[in-house]
Amino acid sequence: MSRIILDEQAIRRAITRIAHEIIERNKGVENCVLIGIKTRGIYIANRLAERIEQIEGVSVPVGEVDITLYRDDLTKKSPTEEPILQGTNINVDISNRKVILIDDVLYTGRTVRAALDALVDLGRPAQIQLAVLIDRGHRELPIRPDYVGKNVPTSKSEIIAAKLNEIDDVDEVTIDHK
Repeated sequence: MSRIILDEQAIRRAITRIAHEIIERNKGVENCVLIGIKTRGIYIANRLAERIEQIEGVSVPVGEVDITLYRDDLTKKSPTEEPILQGTNINVDISNRKVILIDDVLYTGRTVRAALDALVDLGRPAQIQLAVLIDRGHRELPIRPDYVGKNVPTSKSEIIAAKLNEIDDVDEVTIDHK
């Protein structure tokens, strides 16, 4: 039994609100770079960059980070199975910049921790902020988002699925029971 908690319009509104919050908190977007966590985080980052440009008339650099090699559960995967690397693509030096790290769903915090490790290997940002479309709770690490599209209290038996047009041919966030 799947229930839609954000439809296309609600996702668009959440992204617009997050864009305004990023601009306000940073007093503009000078020296900012948006970095999406593969896979869906990059699409949200692109949408945020587009929205920020519409609001401010300024283009914000966008990059993507692949956390595959930074995951803390790689050893639990099959020892014969090689991890599939999707590649990190950041065409701007992140040193001394404000990096806004972007993901679709924040759950335990382990994906964000891996992304932080990957970013620090690329440079030393002045600051790292976190933006997520959905915060579902159940943190295992002391990680808290700076920008949230929607807080969705869940039980561990529920599954949040964020679907985006760019890869899923639909914009919606659903909640399912295992």
